[in-house]
Amino acid sequence: MFDPTIYENLKVVFEGAVYDLDLDGQIVVIHRSDCIDLAAMSRSYAVRYRMKDGRCSAEIRLSAGLVDLAGEKLEWRNALPGCKLEILFSLMLHNPVTACKNIQDILEQIWDPNAAIVQTLSYRFGDDGSRCSNEIGVHFDRKIGEGQVDDIPDLLEHTVRTLRQLEPYNLEE
Repeated sequence: MFDPTIYENLKVVFEGAVYDLDLDGQIVVIHRSDCIDLAAMSRSYAVRYRMKDGRCSAEIRLSAGLVDLAGEKLEWRNALPGCKLEILFSLMLHNPVTACKNIQDILEQIWDPNAAIVQTLSYRFGDDGSRCSNEIGVHFDRKIGEGQVDDIPDLLEHTVRTLRQLEPYNLEE
């Protein structure tokens, strides 16, 4: 019988939990990606969503590489297999100098103090920079495994709460 990997089990739980929120009408799934990179022997899953009437988006990215798969399947003695988890938020801003400081404060209140929060701003060449795209990454300093499955509903609740808090900063199109 086929024994699913940590990655596959976590992907199924994330996917089910996100689509449950979509079915409940709390969010709208707007993109999904499920990739296997045969050159690097890695796998990645991403699902992007927004609030029903929102413009900001959140994306959960789950990935595992060859070392994680080999360590798990071959039962290497010192292996610590698991998955990398990243959460990204995207929005458009006016006045990024003020907005980014406020956004940083909001995210630091919502997310674990051990999570690294990185805001990356971009705008078109020739624009004055007063209107820009902000991609906010919430990065964790460790891999996750099946022992964190019970944390997934709380993690999704944090993403929904973050989207609600970010929405007033999003620029009207």
